Amino acid sequence: MFPPVSGFDKGLQDGPINRKMNRHRTAWISDVHLGTKGSQADALLEFLRDHEFETLYVVGDLIDVWQLRRGIYWPQEHNDVIQKILRKARKGTRVIYIPGNHDEFIAGFFGSYGGITIQQRAIHTTAAGKRLLVIHGHELDTVVQNIKWLAYIGDAGYQFLLRLNGPINFLRRLFGFGYWSLSAYAKKSIKNAVSFIGKFEEAIVRYSKEDSVDGVICGHIHSPVIRTINGVGYYNSGDWVESCSALVEDFTGRISLLTSLHATAPTLQESTTNAGLAQTT
Repeated sequence: MFPPVSGFDKGLQDGPINRKMNRHRTAWISDVHLGTKGSQADALLEFLRDHEFETLYVVGDLIDVWQLRRGIYWPQEHNDVIQKILRKARKGTRVIYIPGNHDEFIAGFFGSYGGITIQQRAIHTTAAGKRLLVIHGHELDTVVQNIKWLAYIGDAGYQFLLRLNGPINFLRRLFGFGYWSLSAYAKKSIKNAVSFIGKFEEAIVRYSKEDSVDGVICGHIHSPVIRTINGVGYYNSGDWVESCSALVEDFTGRISLLTSLHATAPTLQESTTNAGLAQTT
């Protein structure tokens, strides 16, 4: 199911006994894209070491098979992410893996494997009783579904921009500047991309209404956000390539978005009562 690993649990120690551990009822991560040079696996490892959850949703594109078909790139840190997730499952975390378009081969393995369940979609019930549809989101991407060759070309261009992030940020660090993503800037600046994101979000919300849920959680477009669209809560967990973000639910049912987890001062956005979702009691 996963690429072969070596050095069992190597580098996966949780650190000193007094290491601060943040505990959550649920967490959602997506779009890690292991197998690409743009994947910030080290940042995800730190997040997994510092946070514990009763349930962890992996919402697609954990492994980037599209890129691996172009050439093998699989450093130890990418092994460590797989091992860390497996280790959490062994220690009692319920792991639900929902395949995306870049790791669609996983869809051939639906079922339960110890503490890990692989399924096409999920309905998550928060501690406050709200029902949330969990899908990767590529199901609503017409390019991915109908013009796959164009999706592959777009992905290759995106990977090229990601490779430029490294040298650009090396120079920025030399001059005392913080992290900046050229690929994220380009995506937000291009009018058609902004239009696509808006249409994607609206399509996801329309799709979720068929399940009579209070909200929808997805990934796919690498745009982390919490917002309300037509009375339905929309939650995007972002990615571990640019934003290094995750969604977490506390034990009252409140959902928060953690972003910039590769930085020393990550940002946080909480769900609100206007989203029609869980609130602190």
